[in-house]
Amino acid sequence: MRLDRRVLVTGSAGVLIDDRGHVLLTRRPANKHLGGMWEFPGGRIEDGEDPRAALVRELHEELGIEVDAFEPLIHVRHAYPEKIVSLWFYRVTRWRGEPHGREGQPLKWLAPDEIIASELPPADVPVVRALQLPPLYVISAAARLGREVFLEKAARLLAGEAKMIQLREPDLSPVEYAALAHDLLHLCRQYDAKLLLNADPALAPTLGADGVHLSSKRLMAFAGRPLPAGQLVAASCHDQKELEHAHRIGCDFCVLSPVLPTQSHPGAPTLGWERFQQLSVAASIPVYALGGMQPRHVAIARAHWGQGVAMLGGIW
Repeated sequence: MRLDRRVLVTGSAGVLIDDRGHVLLTRRPANKHLGGMWEFPGGRIEDGEDPRAALVRELHEELGIEVDAFEPLIHVRHAYPEKIVSLWFYRVTRWRGEPHGREGQPLKWLAPDEIIASELPPADVPVVRALQLPPLYVISAAARLGREVFLEKAARLLAGEAKMIQLREPDLSPVEYAALAHDLLHLCRQYDAKLLLNADPALAPTLGADGVHLSSKRLMAFAGRPLPAGQLVAASCHDQKELEHAHRIGCDFCVLSPVLPTQSHPGAPTLGWERFQQLSVAASIPVYALGGMQPRHVAIARAHWGQGVAMLGGIW
């Protein structure tokens, strides 16, 4: 077995978000690795230094600001041909001072949807997806509520904070599923939300949905990404093996469960928040917590390096 002799570089980076929701990018010097590309500002973690302390120090050195408030966003481990990087990205929401390139580096502010992934180092690309995804991922409950009540409640949720929904209705016939997807997609377009189908991936472009959500069984059956980059691919995961496969085939995000006890499976083993964090940090893609979730758990999930929460019973 060949040993990987590439050096491991650890770093912290800040994703500064202004009042408009725009984020700050800085340009790498031409004489450095991946020179000329745009990146989220930050730098190496010194020996014995905490990633949070490195974040505060690096943003002061690079941008001349004093950081007042930040939270975990995503951890990314990426293998370049010459080195492996382990990067801790933090969402920075409050700081003192006007960010400026203290080392002469150009800066620019962009909305997350305006960022061009090919202009960033590959290790920074998962950060853009994390910025584009909402903190709440809703899973449908049409079978329990009935079609009309479900659509009424879905409209209220989509008019509020719910901006992404998964249509998971395994008991519907293909005709019934397609009809419900059509009506739900109309609501999603009305409220600028995204719809993912828990179905054959080929159905998503056929119906005009925003992407597909793969069950863990479907996930493990795919050797590559089932949809092009313009559409979302998500997956249900329960352990590290499934998370690694989701990352390997290019999933945009995943749902990890069960984190807490649920009414549907009382007494079943759960991950708990500590294990959820360990798996989320290792995933290198955004991870939603599922299982026993309530809206109040969004902040807890994000504090444990999650994207947010996925909810079924707790939201309807």
